Amino acid sequence: MKVSTRGDYASRALLSLALHGATQAPTSVRDIAERTALPQPYLEQILLALKGAGLVRSKRGVGGGYVLAREPEEISLAQIVAAVDGPIVAGDFGVPHENGACDHEGQCILLAVWAEVGEQIRDKLQNLTLADMAARSTGSLS
Repeated sequence: MKVSTRGDYASRALLSLALHGATQAPTSVRDIAERTALPQPYLEQILLALKGAGLVRSKRGVGGGYVLAREPEEISLAQIVAAVDGPIVAGDFGVPHENGACDHEGQCILLAVWAEVGEQIRDKLQNLTLADMAARSTGSLS
């Protein structure tokens, strides 16, 4: 699995909101872009996808911007990545055939292994929250 640029940028943007306590006061896209060195137009598209997934809320007008829709402890890296990249898998290989009905030598066992790897990646990312990442970035947790 390779985390896309969108997945990385989405994670960085939400981590920035978590680090600055943005569950209350909205943070502008410009401020997020400046803090994270992310391109603002691309960041706007990513934040819209995150809003659609229910991870952030937005406020329009003066003093507007984005806030986390939930507490950082309740938002996992898996949710963020899936919101912008789709399901987390180790590859797009399909589902293993059942009852040994494989078309090609080794196909079924490798499909099963890739599925297991994808599950392990999803589990790891599901167990890492924005709160965990904020603690690591401030040296509170290793």
